[in-house]
Order: sequence, then C-alpha cells, then structure tokens
Amino acid sequence: MQEPKKDVIRETDAAAIRQARTLVRSARFGALAVLEPQTGTPLASRVGVATDLDGTPLILISMLSAHTGALLADPRCSLLVGEPGKGDALAHPRITLVCRAARLERGTPEHARAERRYLNRNPKAKLYVGLGDFSFFRLELERASLNGGFGKAYLFKRDDLIVAGPVTEALATSEQGALDHMNSDHREAIDIYASHYAGATGDGWVLTGFDADGMDLARGDEVRRVSFPEQLAAAQDLRVKLVEMAKAGRAA
Repeated sequence: MQEPKKDVIRETDAAAIRQARTLVRSARFGALAVLEPQTGTPLASRVGVATDLDGTPLILISMLSAHTGALLADPRCSLLVGEPGKGDALAHPRITLVCRAARLERGTPEHARAERRYLNRNPKAKLYVGLGDFSFFRLELERASLNGGFGKAYLFKRDDLIVAGPVTEALATSEQGALDHMNSDHREAIDIYASHYAGATGDGWVLTGFDADGMDLARGDEVRRVSFPEQLAAAQDLRVKLVEMAKAGRAA
C-alpha cells in the first residue's frame, strides 16, 4: 500500500512572514529570471535590488541588457534573494518572488521615489543612474516561496509580504527628511539600533530606509534590517518609535 505523500509546506505564520520580509528588505542583489523572447528559454542574471516603501522589489537595469528586452516582451519574471553564509549554501534561507515587471516612467512621482530609495540602498549606482539607457522597474509581487533551510518551506500570497495603506503613502513624503535628520544628528542612536537590535558590530552605521515594518541600515557593503516591535499605525509614530528603541537599547 502506497504511503500518502508528505506535505513539505509548513503553515504560514507570523515568524515566517517576518523572515520573508526581512530577506526581501535586506537584499542588495538577486538572481532575476526572465523568458528569452526568441526561444522562451529561461534566462537568469544578477541584478541590484532595493525595495519600495511597500516592500515591492526595485531594479535598475540597462536597455542594452538581454533581460531588459525580455521583460519588455514578457513581464513575467521571478527574483531569488538571500545570501549564503558559511558551510552548505543550501542550509541558508532564500526566497523566490514570482512577479510581473512594470517599467517606471521618468518624471513621475513613482520614478522619483524609486530612484531615491534605490540610491539610498545602492549609492554606487549614482555613477550610471542618469544614463539614458537605464530604467527602473517595479517587480509587482504575485506570490512567493520561502526556503528557510532544510525542512522549512513556506508559501506566501502578495498580501503576506506587501505593506500597503495610508501609513505607507504618508511615509513616502516624510521618509527622506527623517533619514537625513537621523544620519546627521543621531549617529549614536543608529549604532545602537545596529548593535542591540541587529547584532551588528562596530560603529559608523547609517539609515537607508524607513517603512511601516522597520528600518534598513548599512555600513559600506554590510546591511542590516531592524523590525519595529509592532507595525506603525501612522507616519507620525515613527519618531516616537525611534526614541523608544534608542532608550531601550541604551538601557540594555
């Protein structure tokens, strides 16, 4: 008698959602898979990655690249993110996002926000972001699958990973001012966020992004993600949350 097939997919819970969101928000690069227009053959390439405020991946790619032409011909794509560490690469978490690519038009608010957030995360892209053959794309998420290590597989719907709503829209207008203020006047607090909440070492960390779920930090090529204890209910709650977390970090 044949044994029933074991379901390897675990039930999606809050911890899995947080891990998935952290992987996406922390990514500086990923493997983009597209369909080659001439043959329909899968084509994979490495791309730089950032995220929009709602968690949607952003990529900046040249019109001269094969994967750009493929996306314009067929927007279906997937993005794999998650960096391996020491030992077996397959023991480290990674997530595959199934998306549809949407090119952002220059001169639109969406393009300006994407450029700002992408350069905050990838400052070296300033060397080529203004070149006419480069374009920003939003990879609109449809579903995702997380492999958190051996025996830790999860499936996600769009709403599990994308944080939309009024607070996200409000942060879009205030985020850069808050980043500039913190990076100029509160560097000690940022180092506390990095060390106490993200387990990072050393000082000189800077903030690269805020969203309703947390904040992104960087020091050179190192990046860290710090989640808020609970999601922001309103944009004005950001300052209160930063002060509370800095005080708790100092006390610890």
